[in-house]
Amino acid sequence: MSSIETLAKNTYQAYHEFLKIGNTRLKNNILQTVSEKIEINRHFLMEENKKDLQAGEKAGLSTAFLDRLALNDKRIQGMIQSCLEIIMLPDPVGSVFDMNVRPEGFRVGRMRVPIGVIGIIYEARPNVTIEAATLCLKSGNAVILRGGSNAYHSNMALVKILKEALKENRVNENQINYIDSTDRTTVDRMLTLDQWIHLIIPRGGEGLIRSVTEKSSIPVLKHYKGVCHVYIHGDAEPSMAINIALNAKIQRPAVCNSAETLLIDESVADKILPELFEKFIESGVEIRGCEKSKAFHKEVKTVTEDDYYAEFLDLIIAVRIVKNIDEAITHINTYSSAHTDTIVTKNIEAGDQFVKNVDSASVMVNASTRLSDGGVYGLGAEIGISTDKLHARGPMGLEGLTTYKWIVLGQGHIRE
Repeated sequence: MSSIETLAKNTYQAYHEFLKIGNTRLKNNILQTVSEKIEINRHFLMEENKKDLQAGEKAGLSTAFLDRLALNDKRIQGMIQSCLEIIMLPDPVGSVFDMNVRPEGFRVGRMRVPIGVIGIIYEARPNVTIEAATLCLKSGNAVILRGGSNAYHSNMALVKILKEALKENRVNENQINYIDSTDRTTVDRMLTLDQWIHLIIPRGGEGLIRSVTEKSSIPVLKHYKGVCHVYIHGDAEPSMAINIALNAKIQRPAVCNSAETLLIDESVADKILPELFEKFIESGVEIRGCEKSKAFHKEVKTVTEDDYYAEFLDLIIAVRIVKNIDEAITHINTYSSAHTDTIVTKNIEAGDQFVKNVDSASVMVNASTRLSDGGVYGLGAEIGISTDKLHARGPMGLEGLTTYKWIVLGQGHIRE
């Protein structure tokens, strides 16, 4: 048996052990221990992270990539806060719902249960190690983590904290495991171990996700990319539209819920685009616009159709002036990745039409796409944002990491 097979089997066994003992109190005690250990090891974590950042700079990684890689005081505090927030969240495991009494007198309902062993493959962001592991723990799942090699030292330091927290609470440390091999064939082999692993969640670039999906015999929960749109309707309030567009693009451009395309009705383009373009450019944003939008600033470059499909993850935005809301919705449903799209409008009917007809996981009215986040939605930390339609959609919190089983409560009932 190979090392990855042994790791998967050990994780599977730990999962079944935890099914018997993993009550809410124990889960929360482990999470509390994790939060305390992150605080105690704050300096150690930043020192280990510095090794990854220095190696990344030497390797010529982009500024955006290094930003995702960095663990500063704010992000470490965010990991601590995430643990504390998950403690406060209701434990979904064991809850019974949709219970009803059949005419024959027996009861039928559904009970929330863990999915099982979850493999999570991710790139760059080391805080995902804590978010993924703690969410899986609270939802009763065991997890096998595989982070990017660029965050190796950071991830290993965080996994050490997680395993210590499990041991201190007398839980099998294989409940949370990490693949420390940099050999890609190890991951390829993991994707075939469907007897021990029940779900794969890849978090990273589109190339990673497509590669995992093609190779896996295990169900994969996908989020290919975040091509998010801000659409400024003809009845938009100009200052609100500008603020939302700026926030959606520049607040943190290297993440999946930042805006990549701006659409605007031609009836309000001259009232909004001159000021918005000036502020974009002042903020270092490269604008790639259609022919009509190029007339509003000399620095606007020509957009290509590929730009409308692109997830830039950088200070770049594609712009198109549209005739009306119907053309905007058609554009979004053609080019969007079904992640998050928003309309800015004072017109209630237009907002309703947009919400009803845009086929994305999150659809917003008068709000920045940056709000598309598990923590912001009240889910606590998120395991990721699914652009699939099954089994979960949008930000995935605790409930998204569970499934259900049917339960039948009878009194000697038999089928006639």
